[in-house]
Amino acid sequence: MNNTISAKRLIDILDKEDNLVVIDCRFDLINRTYGIDSYKKGHIPGSFILDLDKDLSKPAEKHGGKNPIQDPYILKEKLEKLGIDNDTTVIAYDDGDLNGASRLFFQLKYMGLKNIYVLDGGLTSYIKNGGKIETKINEPQVVGKTLDVNVDDSLVVPMEYVKSKLYSDETVIVDCRSNERYQGITEPAYEKAGHIPSAKNYFCKDLLNNNYDEGSLKDIEFLKNHFEELNKYSEIILSCGSGISACVDSLALRELDIPHKIYIGSFSDWISYEGNSIMVGEE
Repeated sequence: MNNTISAKRLIDILDKEDNLVVIDCRFDLINRTYGIDSYKKGHIPGSFILDLDKDLSKPAEKHGGKNPIQDPYILKEKLEKLGIDNDTTVIAYDDGDLNGASRLFFQLKYMGLKNIYVLDGGLTSYIKNGGKIETKINEPQVVGKTLDVNVDDSLVVPMEYVKSKLYSDETVIVDCRSNERYQGITEPAYEKAGHIPSAKNYFCKDLLNNNYDEGSLKDIEFLKNHFEELNKYSEIILSCGSGISACVDSLALRELDIPHKIYIGSFSDWISYEGNSIMVGEE
């Protein structure tokens, strides 16, 4: 794997690398204090927490989705205080479902950072492999670090672009939510249920092993077979509920060197426009 790091490897380098910053990205879309609550109970020594709502998302408006991507220059200031510059190795972790860590990974790639990795298996794998935890709150206080931002707008697409690609022979829209949410059978987060017309369902959790002892992302051969149908399209657009779980599929596609884009606003943005159609059932 090129974009993940194993728990064993992290444990080995944690106290040996000078320009290394570990970031706790745990969150829960229903329980919005889950991240900070979990961090206070125990986290990887020296790690900082970046909150999905406060740090990794800008305030939600009428359009743009429930978790619009943070302004890169606001996030830049937060990262510099964590001691991050363009040469820093950044390792993002969560509980092992890869949602929060993959979201941070994507945002940092969007900002042009290079040395970014996701802890495969998250804190679960770290602890099971003998990693120690601490409860001390690590406060950002580094000064003098400078991070140059080089935003890559080719990685994201707006609603209007997605709408222009519905039922295209060249473009596939991928919905990364559970099949029940994709079909509109259930919807725990939003007032409307279903999916963007023509979208195909590739649930992000299908990419993960159930046992996080040695990591959570399944092996390359599984990923190749899982995404094989996407090879017939010249363009892949990932979506989900609010641009979070799509980042897990994005991480997997990066492991396969398959180009793709993310509709960050995703379904929560799509349904904010009254004229947009919503499909239910399988397509």
